[in-house]
Amino acid sequence: MSEERSNRTRVQAPLIALFNHKGGVSKTTTTFNLGWALADQGKKVLIVDGDPQCNLTGTVLGFEGIDDFSHFYTSRPRSNISACLEAVFRGTGTPLDPAHPVETSHPNLFLLAGNIDLAANETQLAVSLTTSTAIPALANMPGSICELLRITARSHEIDVVLIDMSPSVGALNECFLMGSDYFIVPTSPDYYCKQAITSLARVVPNWDVDVSKFRAEILRYKFPKKPPKFCGIISQRYRPRLGGPAKSFQKWIDVVKQTVNEELIPTLRKSDMCVTEAEFLAAHPQDTPYNLANIADFNSLIAQSQRHNKPVFALSDAEIDQAGMILETMKKSRDTFRETFEGLARSVTILTHL
Repeated sequence: MSEERSNRTRVQAPLIALFNHKGGVSKTTTTFNLGWALADQGKKVLIVDGDPQCNLTGTVLGFEGIDDFSHFYTSRPRSNISACLEAVFRGTGTPLDPAHPVETSHPNLFLLAGNIDLAANETQLAVSLTTSTAIPALANMPGSICELLRITARSHEIDVVLIDMSPSVGALNECFLMGSDYFIVPTSPDYYCKQAITSLARVVPNWDVDVSKFRAEILRYKFPKKPPKFCGIISQRYRPRLGGPAKSFQKWIDVVKQTVNEELIPTLRKSDMCVTEAEFLAAHPQDTPYNLANIADFNSLIAQSQRHNKPVFALSDAEIDQAGMILETMKKSRDTFRETFEGLARSVTILTHL
């Protein structure tokens, strides 16, 4: 191990949640792409599939059906998050052991797979969050989820953990988010996302209050003493025009940004749950507070990305599988996405003190 790597791994890897309870905002794609970009920059990255639908697992490993998942769970029993938490949810009292993340096609990028059984844990988590902490078997459930990620990161000398969350405000997401150190909100330019930001301004501070009793030192698996800090949004899924978002999309990007700054940020600040504007700007984001980056639709590149289980910006010329002017156009688009995600990864590195 190099001296640089040794120095880095003495510090606990930050957990960064990617969360928005509105669907269709590219949380899964962003988790994969940002993780790959950080891995390109020398970080050892663990991406975690915290969505019972397991889209991140299918995307990264190229799974196409139930047989692929069944074989994976049988052959790699310690590589999915639900199996690693089984002892806690059964109340056996057996301590958590690190998970065994799986390799991806990038040597610095690792995956802790999802499992539909996570959905079955939701009811138990909901009960445990509303039940007295005097019952140890229940009191240790909420904090166990992110504790598993932390001990796994330490065991495998991970530099940063990214968590892909489902689009819901259930107990599972409450535990993922409140057990994290930072969170980022992917967004889409539309009315429904504006409404989702308004909702988050109520939900997230309430979650902070809910888990306060689970920060007690006497618990085996507790939440961090401090709540996670909001790093910003990522504006996505728009059609580009002349190097930027088309006018109709820019309108909604601005509306979402305004809602973040006027509704979400003030409530988060009251709970010390966001980075300061000065900290945000010091990370050299691609847009004004609190918009970390603008990322256009991947369009025709997405098919090749899915075929090769790589981000669009990591596709080789041969993997793009085109010729002539079409190839040149798609290469230019790919290279633009590479610059965007490289910049986003650098900003995240600064904001989370990687």
